[in-house]
Amino acid sequence: MRKLVVLGCLLLAVPQAHAVDSVSFELGTSDSSNVSVDMARIGVQWDWSKRWALGSDWHLGGFWDLAVGYWDNDSHNRASSGIADVGFTPVFRIEQTNPGSLAPYIEAGIGFHYISKTSINHERQLSTRFQFGDHIGVGLRFGPNHVYDMGYRFQHLSNAGIKEPNNGINFHQVRLQYHF
Repeated sequence: MRKLVVLGCLLLAVPQAHAVDSVSFELGTSDSSNVSVDMARIGVQWDWSKRWALGSDWHLGGFWDLAVGYWDNDSHNRASSGIADVGFTPVFRIEQTNPGSLAPYIEAGIGFHYISKTSINHERQLSTRFQFGDHIGVGLRFGPNHVYDMGYRFQHLSNAGIKEPNNGINFHQVRLQYHF
């Protein structure tokens, strides 16, 4: 875990990190069988500053998402009490071009995660520390200038068959984001 904290601090020391566009907090729980895992993450995002029109009312945009998290493992026959997670994901988001007070969106992303341990319990093995993380989500931006963002994500992490066993894990997440 110390290595992950040091890595996060080094990444924030990079000059481009000071141009962060938003910060996020995620809480989630696993729905995967044979495990009981809760997770928490903190992340920073960089907006792509590009928009592709999807008609007159909607557009496609996106952002880079760098997050550090911890999985609290309370599974039966657990192999470890917790797992640290660092992820980097490009996220595509479809949202309203000229929103009212509430701005709904849908999003999807596929990125990379590095986890500190590969065993959740004796029935669920992830085999590799390198994992792909994909998610779909919905949410709303609101507040003055839409600086607040609240959403739901369904996320799946697995190694995509790089090594067996490839049990993977799913999370249901609530996500809060603040845009600068």
